[in-house]
Amino acid sequence: MLTNILQYLDVTARRLPDKLAFSDGTGGLTFAALDHASRAAGSALLSRGFSREPVAVLMDKHPEEIAAFFGIIRAGCFYAAMDADMPEPRMKLILDTLAPRCLVCDAKNLKKAQELAVSGAFTGDVLLWDELAASPVDEAALDAVRDTQIDCDPIYVVFTSGSTGVPKGVAACHRSVIDYTESLCEAIGFSEDTVFANQTPLYFDAPLKEIMPTIRLGATCYLVPRMLFSFPVPLCRYLTDHKVNTICWVVSALTMISSLGALEAHKPDTLTTVCFGSEVFPRTQYDKWRAALPDARFFNLYGPTEATGMSCFWPARDLAPDEPIPVGRPFRNTDILLLTPDGRRAGRGEEGEICMRGTCVTLGYYNDPGRTSAAFVQNPLNTAYPEIIYRTGDIGRYNERGELLFLHRRDAQIKLMGHRVELGEVEAAADAEGVRAACCVFDAPRQRLVLYYAGDVTPDALLAGLKNRLPRYMLPAALHALPALPHTPNGKIDRAELRERAEREQI
Repeated sequence: MLTNILQYLDVTARRLPDKLAFSDGTGGLTFAALDHASRAAGSALLSRGFSREPVAVLMDKHPEEIAAFFGIIRAGCFYAAMDADMPEPRMKLILDTLAPRCLVCDAKNLKKAQELAVSGAFTGDVLLWDELAASPVDEAALDAVRDTQIDCDPIYVVFTSGSTGVPKGVAACHRSVIDYTESLCEAIGFSEDTVFANQTPLYFDAPLKEIMPTIRLGATCYLVPRMLFSFPVPLCRYLTDHKVNTICWVVSALTMISSLGALEAHKPDTLTTVCFGSEVFPRTQYDKWRAALPDARFFNLYGPTEATGMSCFWPARDLAPDEPIPVGRPFRNTDILLLTPDGRRAGRGEEGEICMRGTCVTLGYYNDPGRTSAAFVQNPLNTAYPEIIYRTGDIGRYNERGELLFLHRRDAQIKLMGHRVELGEVEAAADAEGVRAACCVFDAPRQRLVLYYAGDVTPDALLAGLKNRLPRYMLPAALHALPALPHTPNGKIDRAELRERAEREQI
């Protein structure tokens, strides 16, 4: 029985020791090398007295960072990754929440780690990865840890953005990640022949889509250099050069390729599986991808970090011209509760808040009981025994096929001149030829809607089209064309930055 994610690596390293597991395109780690480095690092951490506690990681995106994650887990600890490009105040908030006694870094980030220590943000030991990976393996010590680990022990803490400006650290355990991995592999059909191309930074939960199936199945994963996501044609060439057949990317990365003509300039025809998520895929861009790769399988993936990443999937089918892309159905062993404001289950066609029930629900926010109790709550449909569900804050409904649709964020519904306005509906109306991406925000001080977009159409032409699709009260008071919309590090549109910009704009 699977109770520990290290079982994946144990089995695959014995079965496929010399196969390439992870690569950045220039160098990489085989499964045997990954396994040995993790055992060495785990032994080194144990010898220094670290166990059952958080370990901060400050390393460049590289296969060695993945080895560090597994080394930390082998010591019975749990990792929390940071990135050198993070603003220092955010790093300090993360370290303050974790209070770790140990920070693992690579040579390139050693100076930054030492600066954090000098500033007082971190008071523990700074350990160099190369030294940990070269340490002798103590199998007896590692076995002793494994004997005491259980499936609800945490393995990572991932920090997401908080509405108060303070990041929230989502803690996940072996059990939820194993369940996620098994369900994802089953739903999408990954195999040993899968070749992934990872897009997101490793300090988010999103890379689990590639990391865990790679180790579970003995697949291969390329960690795509970040700079390529600013150059769509070289990015597509990277995919074909490395014979990548599967991507699980955020929508903004895919729309960047399709909206700038890269599908025509260098079609990534090695792709057989395209998974997308994080935001609503504009239909004009989605249709371009489907037309360019008619034989590929497409999947919409949906789910929050608090439910171990993706929790729902939708295998693409033919859609009516104006039909929204569903988020589909939950993974095996996951239940979706669509709850109305009065706490009952929503009926067919009725809107409700999307709530998650099952093993996928994580442990809560690390060292943050107040926000944990607000989002991880007792199932209101069950009064007989304790049962925690996660309230996503997303509003959805079921279509006539029984597929779940994401409609909008609970906090993205505003009142304007007595009318209820869903910002996502304005964005959907702006999905037209010549518009690559759009984001509608509410300028509360001036009580107006502001639409930012990237594309080749003029504001006047776009507004004329919106007048044919939206009632007058939903029309933006201002439209601004930008070369590109700002994005958060995990690839989502940075709505907070645009909202602040709207409030500063003079027109």
